Amino acid sequence: MAEFDPHTPNVARMYDYLLGGHDNYAVDREATERLVALVPQAVPLARANRGFLRRAVRHLADAGVRQFLDLGSGLPTQGSVHEIVPDARVVYVDRDPVVAAHARALLGEHDGEGPGPGRRAFLQADLLDADEVLRRASAVLDLGRPVGVLLVGILHFIPDADGPYAMVARLREAVAPGSHLVITHSVTPGRPAGPGRVAPIARGGGADRPPAAIRRFFGDFALVEPGLVHAADWRPDRPRLAGEPGAGSYLMAGVGWKHPIRGE
Repeated sequence: MAEFDPHTPNVARMYDYLLGGHDNYAVDREATERLVALVPQAVPLARANRGFLRRAVRHLADAGVRQFLDLGSGLPTQGSVHEIVPDARVVYVDRDPVVAAHARALLGEHDGEGPGPGRRAFLQADLLDADEVLRRASAVLDLGRPVGVLLVGILHFIPDADGPYAMVARLREAVAPGSHLVITHSVTPGRPAGPGRVAPIARGGGADRPPAAIRRFFGDFALVEPGLVHAADWRPDRPRLAGEPGAGSYLMAGVGWKHPIRGE
């Protein structure tokens, strides 16, 4: 189990605090308050991101998907996938050892390997190693059936040089027809994006991308209506209120669908 350092904030716990959660410590709350003072959009961005995740997962559940692979998941709290679809099989993946320790305690399940897997599991793994992630996730998920692959709020931390497009292409190739790919990605409005430019949502590196580059992650998957849009505009639960913070404009969101093979 990862050793807890009371003097070091953790990004996943900070995100939990931004969402109004309780799985965080004083050091995380203090760091988050400093972040919000510097980047006032941090709270509406986090909530727009999580709100889209909830709506997208509900859409997939309505389409019959009961398996989910949540990559770069952070802590599975505050409206995570298994809370939205309690009867689903869900594998959360994050490489942070502190997150892994907290997540396994929260889930009360094994780590996704060994006999008798439950419906929820956490894998400590590097999502860029898609083959290894898929191999380990297959202990819980049936990859011969549709899976919802979630890359929510993570791809903008991965520069092109690290191969994010190849990783996502491998995931698209591996999942069964009828699967879905769910993505949010930061984009800076009003000025061109470029490699090395840190987006407002970023938590320590990576690069924002223009909409066309974000669309490339979906490959030949068909975009579900309304397509690639600002996160707050993807099938909102209610109309946006006048004067409501517009931080969602920094965040693009979309859901892609892998067409079933004709005759299935």
